[in-house]
Amino acid sequence: MINSHTEIGEIVNVNGNIISVQLLDSLKSNMPVIDGIVYRIGQIGSFLKIPLGYANLFGIVTQVGAGAIPDSLKEAILKEGYDKLISKQWISMVLIGEQVGLKFDRGVSQSPTTGDMVHLVTIRDMEIIYGGFNDENSITIGNISATDSLNAKLDLNKLISRHCAILGSTGSGKSNAVVVLLNAITKKGFKSCRILVVDPHGEYNTALKEMSSVYRINANSAAGEKELYIPFWALPFNELLSIFSANLSDVNQDYIRAIIVDEKVASAENNGLDVEKEIVSADSPIPFSLNKVWFELDDFERKTYKKDRVTECLIKKGSPENLKSSEYESVGMGSAEPFQNNSRKGILGFLDNLRVRMIDSRYKFLFEPGPYMPDKGGRTPKDLNNLLLEWLSGAKPITILDLSGVPSEISSSISGTLLKIIYDSLFWGQNLPVGGKEQPILIVLEEAHTYLKAGEDSVSSRTVQTIAKEGRKYGVGLLLVTQRPSELDETVLSQCGTIIALRMNNTNDRGHIKAAIQDELQTIIDLLPSLRTGEAIVSGEGVKIPSRIKLFKASNMPKSQDPLAAEKWKQEKQYVSEEYAKLLRLWRNQKLKED
Repeated sequence: MINSHTEIGEIVNVNGNIISVQLLDSLKSNMPVIDGIVYRIGQIGSFLKIPLGYANLFGIVTQVGAGAIPDSLKEAILKEGYDKLISKQWISMVLIGEQVGLKFDRGVSQSPTTGDMVHLVTIRDMEIIYGGFNDENSITIGNISATDSLNAKLDLNKLISRHCAILGSTGSGKSNAVVVLLNAITKKGFKSCRILVVDPHGEYNTALKEMSSVYRINANSAAGEKELYIPFWALPFNELLSIFSANLSDVNQDYIRAIIVDEKVASAENNGLDVEKEIVSADSPIPFSLNKVWFELDDFERKTYKKDRVTECLIKKGSPENLKSSEYESVGMGSAEPFQNNSRKGILGFLDNLRVRMIDSRYKFLFEPGPYMPDKGGRTPKDLNNLLLEWLSGAKPITILDLSGVPSEISSSISGTLLKIIYDSLFWGQNLPVGGKEQPILIVLEEAHTYLKAGEDSVSSRTVQTIAKEGRKYGVGLLLVTQRPSELDETVLSQCGTIIALRMNNTNDRGHIKAAIQDELQTIIDLLPSLRTGEAIVSGEGVKIPSRIKLFKASNMPKSQDPLAAEKWKQEKQYVSEEYAKLLRLWRNQKLKED
C-alpha cells in the first residue's frame, strides 16, 4: 500500500531551536511507504521538515521516546498516569536550516510555533538539501547513508581555509578517508594544487603514488622516491640542543648560543646573504658548520698549558671534519704542569653527546644533509629556497614527507621543525606569488596526537596552534588525522571548522568531539560506536548540513609497515653466528647497514 502523506506529528513545545514533537495518534506505521520508498520515523540523525508558508524549516532528530518530552509537560502528563506517558510517541529535533524555493541555507529566519505540523523528509527534499554545491569548488567523497543516490559533497574552500579533522578509532576507515579526500581534490584538475602530507609511518606512499612525490630517509630511487634532508641549521636553537640529550646550565646555553650566532653572522657574509647582521639570531635559518663549532668547543675544554699558562701541551691535532678530538698532555698532579684551562665551561659531557649524535647513521639526514651540508665557512651548494621549491612546488600536487626513518626520540621535534620552516616561509612570503595567499596549501598531519599533545610546550604544538589560529589569513589549511582526539590540544581541535568523525568507541575521545561541535547536535556523536567501517558523521562549515555519509573506498588502500608474524614465521631460516656478529658491529657503529 502506498501512502502519499508525509505528515507525522505536531509541535507541542519550542525552546530556542530545540523543537518537541508529539507524533500523531493516526500514524499507522513507523515505516510508511511514500512514492514506493520506505521511510523510518524517529531515526537519530534523520531529518524532519516544518512547512511555514513559502519556506520549509529543516531539523535533525536528536532524541526519541520519553526523554524527548519537554520538562514543562512531563509532570502534567505523569499526573494522568504512566499509561498516558507511554501511549504517546515523542521526538526532539534541532533546527538547522531553511529552504526557500529550491535553495537551502544553514540557519533559519523564523521560528515555528506550537500546533505547526511536522513532516517526513523525502528523497526530493534531500536533493534540495544536499544540492546547490558549485562543482568547481566542491568535492565528492561518498554517498549519503540514507540513500546511495545522493552524493556527499564538501565545500573545498571552507574545508581548507577553516581547517578540518578526520577522527576515528583504529580500523574505522580513517586512512581510507584521507586517501579518498586527497584523491577527490587532485582529480579536480587544479593546475597549481599544493598538498603536503606529514606521514610518520610511511602509510601513504603506495596509496597516493600516482599523484605524489615522496621524500623519505634511505629513499628507494628505483621506486621514484627522493632523499629527505632536514638541515640541522634550520632548526631553532632550543630544538637543536634538545637532540643531544644533555643538561646545560642557562649560562652555558647562552655561551653556545653566542658562538652559533657568530658563526651564522660570518656565514651570512661568506655566502653573500642579504641579511642585516643585527637581526641574526641562533634561530635564524642560516647555514653554519656544526663540526667546526663542536671542534672549537671541545678543543677549548681539553687544552692543557705549561707554567706560563700560554704554551699549549698539544700532542696531536684533531679533525673537525672527522669529529676527532685533539690530544693534550694529561693534567699534572698538585702544582706540577701541565695545567688545566681555567676558563673551560665543564661541558665535555654535552660535547660527547653531540659527537655521538652527529656520527649516528640514523641522524645522517639531519647532520649530513647532502647538498645542504655547510663547509667550515658555512657555504652550502643549495639553500632552503631549493628545499622549499621541491616540497611546495613539485611536479605533482601532493608531497609526502615520510618520517618513518626518523628516530622516535626526536620525531616530535623534527615534525615541528618541518612545520615551522614551511609556515614561516609562507608567512614572510605572503605577498609573493608563491606565498599562501596566492597559492594556498593544505597540510595533512597524520597521527597528529603523537606530536600535538595537550598541554605540551613543544615546537610542534606551538607551530600547529599558530597555524590553527592564524593560518587561514595566510592561505595555510590544516587537516588533522588522529585516533585519539582526547590527546590533542583542545585549542587546535576547536579551530577545525569541519569534523569528519568515524567510528569511535572511547568515551573520552567522543567527549572531545562533542566539545568541538554545535551544542544541540552533541547527542548525534553518541551514534559513533555504531557506525559501519568507512561511515562517518560530517559536521561543520564544509557541509551544508550535518550528515551521516558512507565514504568511497580507495582503490589503493594505505598499507601498514608492520612485519606480518604469521607470514614471516612460515619461512625456514638458518640463523648463523656471523649474522649476530654483523648485528653487533652495526649496533656498536650506530649504523643500519654496513658500508
